[in-house]
Amino acid sequence: MNVHATTGPIDIDAPLALLGGMSPRRFMRTHWQKRPLLVRAAFDAPPPVTRAQLFALAARDDVESRLVVQGARGAWSLRRGPLPRRALPPLAQRGWTLLVQGLDLHVAAAHELLARFRFVPDARLDDLMVSYATDGGGVGPHFDSYDVFLLQVHGVRRWRVGRLADPALRDDVPLKILSHFVPEQQWRLAPGDLLYLPPRWAHDGIAEGECMTCSVGFRAPGRGELARELTARMADQVEEAGPLYRDPSQAAVGNPARLPEALAAFAAEAVRRLADDRGARARALGEYLSEPKPNVWFDGGAAVPPGCGVTLDARTRMLYDDRHLFVNGEAYRAAGRDARLMRSLADARRLDARGVAALGGDARALLDRWAEAGWLHAACDSGHDAGCEPLDARGHDERGTR
Repeated sequence: MNVHATTGPIDIDAPLALLGGMSPRRFMRTHWQKRPLLVRAAFDAPPPVTRAQLFALAARDDVESRLVVQGARGAWSLRRGPLPRRALPPLAQRGWTLLVQGLDLHVAAAHELLARFRFVPDARLDDLMVSYATDGGGVGPHFDSYDVFLLQVHGVRRWRVGRLADPALRDDVPLKILSHFVPEQQWRLAPGDLLYLPPRWAHDGIAEGECMTCSVGFRAPGRGELARELTARMADQVEEAGPLYRDPSQAAVGNPARLPEALAAFAAEAVRRLADDRGARARALGEYLSEPKPNVWFDGGAAVPPGCGVTLDARTRMLYDDRHLFVNGEAYRAAGRDARLMRSLADARRLDARGVAALGGDARALLDRWAEAGWLHAACDSGHDAGCEPLDARGHDERGTR
């Protein structure tokens, strides 16, 4: 599957084996944030990484990784990466799990696997995590506050699932493990099987032998988080110039420390005007949702050669609304043909040479700036890796071990 060859919108009415033959439209209507779905033989693809490649990634300081070990008598330990091979237990040791976050940012096969779920808006799609476990390994019964697709890619994992009756967590372990977990159903997932769980469904996955599971997670920002981020970004857009507070009717006061009601009303009006500025609010939201994660970095590149198309780097987040383009936390105004072509780039994550050639001068110059920043790459053939680093069989990137 070459997701970068996409040229048109996703057909949300076409049946998908990934969803058990349901169309994306039907799945979103009947299951999304409502009830679990188990699909046998949902996909046919090898694991996106080998065990050796995964261990090599966990050792890197630009990759988020965690090691969870279950000990005797219900004890658990957690260690955060980087995790060199010597930090991992022996393969013969039972009950340990290696979690590697954001695999799609580093491995082309993982990026393509994540792209199969783009029937959910990109603004909600987060990343692909992989969980490697030895026999008996897991992270304990827990719940997520967001939707999750669990894809079995190697070995077998047994999942126990139930509605969240009691969200209380154990206070004697470094993990968010439920104090009281009551499973209602259980399944053994083999390679190719998929399990979807809505938010706040309790689940516990235990490896039966060596296994590897991919987890597709989604962003679910809280109201307070959005309020803080948007208010700060919108305030930065406010021009310093503007009406100053005036109080020609202010009377003399005998209690000078009391805040004037007129000044409080003036401040409230300033905040209201800020909140009611739909353009500033939309721009702030797009900037925030397109911001890369803190550990994401880009390698600088070169301008796009004439006659080439472009492909977004796997780490680039590109969104749009009716008036703006948003790329990696930056906002741009767009209209007309340039806007249509740029939106096509965002949806398909590539724009062919004809589309690039049809862009106006300013938009074409913008592509060169993004290419020089490493946000996109020239695509003069169909074999481009979209910015992920190819890994050899030993888990090294093309530049050697890092």
